[in-house]
Amino acid sequence: MARTTIELRIKRQDSPTSSPRWEEFSLPWQPNMNVISCLMEIRKNPVTKQGQKTTPVHWESSCLEEVCGSCTMLVNGKPRQSCTALIEPLGDGPVTLEPLTKFPVVRDLQVDRSPMFDSLKRVKAWIPIDGSYDLGAGPRRSAAEQEVSYLFSRCMTCGCCMEVCPQFNDKSDFIGPAPIAQVRLFNAHPTGRMNAQERLEAIMGRGGLVDCGNAQACVEACPKEIPLTDAFGELGRQTTIVWLQQLLGK
Repeated sequence: MARTTIELRIKRQDSPTSSPRWEEFSLPWQPNMNVISCLMEIRKNPVTKQGQKTTPVHWESSCLEEVCGSCTMLVNGKPRQSCTALIEPLGDGPVTLEPLTKFPVVRDLQVDRSPMFDSLKRVKAWIPIDGSYDLGAGPRRSAAEQEVSYLFSRCMTCGCCMEVCPQFNDKSDFIGPAPIAQVRLFNAHPTGRMNAQERLEAIMGRGGLVDCGNAQACVEACPKEIPLTDAFGELGRQTTIVWLQQLLGK
């Protein structure tokens, strides 16, 4: 029998302090729909499956091509980008949508990813060049170096790795996989190396690299297939060198 409807079960929350609730929606079946297009249909006519008038579902999105990371949510319990979550491969049962659990809820499916952005500031995930004058051509990099750096540059701070990390939670100081991996990226940059020690010292403190439990769930969850555990291994080597230098007074 051909499918005629799309059933959705959405976890709603009106504000950061209000209690969550579940609402069910039923939409006419259309081929090639993704989660975002379903939410847009609900927004046009916010009526539950039971016929109750409700408010439009609130979510966050921008690029709609799995680059910005802002539309990340739990789709059938799995953290992923809702813009690339097609309905057909999700099966015939109800599609369950929930906000990420490791970040504060703003409203409905939108969360506040500030903890991750604050950690990026802590590790100085940038290259301090003001760009006000011409510095000339930069140092040449080998194709192998460029290839490795490109992998880490694909991070879109979506939060998937943070969501599945057992060490990243409200009872831990661990800053999470994404900010730590960015230390690997910027320390490999020819200009970024000038601030390498500052970044390494930032992850040598409380909540840094040693708080990683090596569960490796982050690698499985990353939609960009970033080799996060490779970053931790390399940074472990770099921080050991810094620790020995400090110990020996060099």
